[in-house]
Amino acid sequence: MKVFIVYYSLHGHIHALAQAVAEGVREADLEAELYRVPETLPLEVIEKMGAAAFQEEFATVPVIDRHRLGDADAIIFGTPTRFGNMCGQMRQFLDATGSLWTSGALVGKVGSVFTGSNCQHGGQETTIISTHITLLHHGMIIAGLPYTFGAQCRDDEITGCSPYGASTIAGSDGSRRPSEIELAGARYQGKYVALITRELAGTREKLLEELAAQ
Repeated sequence: MKVFIVYYSLHGHIHALAQAVAEGVREADLEAELYRVPETLPLEVIEKMGAAAFQEEFATVPVIDRHRLGDADAIIFGTPTRFGNMCGQMRQFLDATGSLWTSGALVGKVGSVFTGSNCQHGGQETTIISTHITLLHHGMIIAGLPYTFGAQCRDDEITGCSPYGASTIAGSDGSRRPSEIELAGARYQGKYVALITRELAGTREKLLEELAAQ
């Protein structure tokens, strides 16, 4: 069984979380495949934003073909926060999935979201929740980061993560990297999604048959 981790990362924060998510998926003995969504920014803009060095590394992650999303048993999306919402690259990618919506290719599959923002109150939760809306339109079964991951309740340090999904805080200048708690949350979310997906194995076809009979 395959879990696709489909994400965008400009400076590497979401990339680090994506790798931790993949580790969690593999802990549950499912296959994790990492993909990036297409870039929409010109190279000169990326250079001016100081992201050119990481983008060279990020280029080694294959670009996802939107038509392949239906091949996954579950999909975990990662996007940085832009004004409390997903980034433009992810929005443009998801806006092009109309044919998958028409065919019901993602109905009954598990979907989940992780994110990051510059500051603690930079819109992480609204980014995840608003992304959930698109997944619900595709008929996906939403999974978050349950409170059984107790570290999200810690108050002895600033940290991301919420019941909606794993997240990280980059800092105002982007220099803060994902903390151990944030990476642990991403691993937990990956494993949680994988375990749910494994338990649902073989039931989707029956679900679709029963829905079609209505």
